[in-house]
Amino acid sequence: MVIIPDPFRCRSPLGHNNKIKRLILTYCTTGEKLSGLHSRSKLLFGASRKARIISVSALLLAMCAFGAAGFAPLPPDVSDIKSTLLSRELPLPDLASQVAALTQQQKQEQPFVREEKIRPGDTLAVLLMRLGVNDNAAADFIKADPVARGFLKLRPGKRVQAVTAADGTLQSLSNTTANGQDAKLLLVQRSGASFTSSESAAALEKRVEMRSGEIHSSLFAATDLAQVPDSVAMQMVDMYATDIDFASDLRRGDRFHVVYETYWQNGAFVRAGRILASEFVNAGKTYQAVWFEEPGSKLGGGYYGFDGRSMKKAFLKSPLEFTRISSGFSMRMHPILGQWKQHKGVDFAAPTGTPIRASGDGAIEFLGQQNGYGNVIVIKHWANYSTAYAHMSRFASGMRKGTKVSQGEVIGYVGATGWATGPHLHYEFRVNNQPRDPLSVDVPNAQPLAGADLQRFRSVTADMMHRFVLLRADSGIKLAAR
Repeated sequence: MVIIPDPFRCRSPLGHNNKIKRLILTYCTTGEKLSGLHSRSKLLFGASRKARIISVSALLLAMCAFGAAGFAPLPPDVSDIKSTLLSRELPLPDLASQVAALTQQQKQEQPFVREEKIRPGDTLAVLLMRLGVNDNAAADFIKADPVARGFLKLRPGKRVQAVTAADGTLQSLSNTTANGQDAKLLLVQRSGASFTSSESAAALEKRVEMRSGEIHSSLFAATDLAQVPDSVAMQMVDMYATDIDFASDLRRGDRFHVVYETYWQNGAFVRAGRILASEFVNAGKTYQAVWFEEPGSKLGGGYYGFDGRSMKKAFLKSPLEFTRISSGFSMRMHPILGQWKQHKGVDFAAPTGTPIRASGDGAIEFLGQQNGYGNVIVIKHWANYSTAYAHMSRFASGMRKGTKVSQGEVIGYVGATGWATGPHLHYEFRVNNQPRDPLSVDVPNAQPLAGADLQRFRSVTADMMHRFVLLRADSGIKLAAR
């Protein structure tokens, strides 16, 4: 610590000798200089000791930086770099020869692809001519080969694609045909001077389509207008068969939205697939269904409502797909006996040969002829339920007593055997062998989804609900969820 003397005290008269006075004056002058420097340092670096230390450190760092910049090397001058100029002649390609070679290659190897629809009355010669095929050997092979003869059996509307050379010789001929859920590729291909034929599973492109429609006269008229394939319309019938009788329950103004799969090859429609989700408004009531994959299911999955409840009920509302009720469950004048008598079932009028479906899972308890019922089948179901199907023209193949049947399986065909005045199905629904009205009896659904399956199901329904919102907006209506 430096002790700064008080200059006022130093100037006070003292009784000392001259040497001592000079020492005192020197000391006081030095003190005044130090005191002035101390005061100026406080003004410059701050009053506190900490502030002064920080300020001095910053000053030293700045001086070091300026010093480093002063000693940094300068970049080299560009004018001092030596450069050498090189020149070399490159041969230009012969474009004329390249163009000539490419033109010749195209004439020899470039194939021509054509596609035509088979028209009514087409022969093989007419079809090949429209396809630009001028190859007698190919025509002879198609007529003689057992696989290639499949081209001669194609129905009008089917597409055939041909690949030919510039002179019309056939390189390949192909067609994709859908057979149920399968699609096959029929192919005839040139192999040197001969031909080969093959039939294999076709690689198809799957798409998802969305359609909407309104009922004016019938379901199929509405689906045709909305460009919905008939196979998709039939799936809707099966899907809502336990809730809607499409022969008698439809009303003008009923609406539907449907999301379904389609399969294509080379941009051409091959077949429709499964319905992924649908919504049907019948008489103001909304029915919804969505397909849900179930790995453990025998069918691979099933249809459920958007709340997770199964769409499948224990019994169908009608054992016939399309029909009309000619006589209900009530008292009536018997058409043969001419007496008032209780009609213990429901009569569905339909042409002879119309398929009859089992209304629920069960086993055949009786099969044969039974008085006025004619040819009749009685199916025993669970919990003392049973159903009877009478006046059949014949039974389906494989049906016998004890045979297990599934809901919707064809068990026979409509006829007029027994006491019948015309072709129709007499259908009875029994509980403990007592007849009940099948159109009004209430039966439970299958078990709803739960747990992990319900969580997976909700992710599927979220996507389908978004699609329905788009369909409703496009059709200009808003529907309340069931």
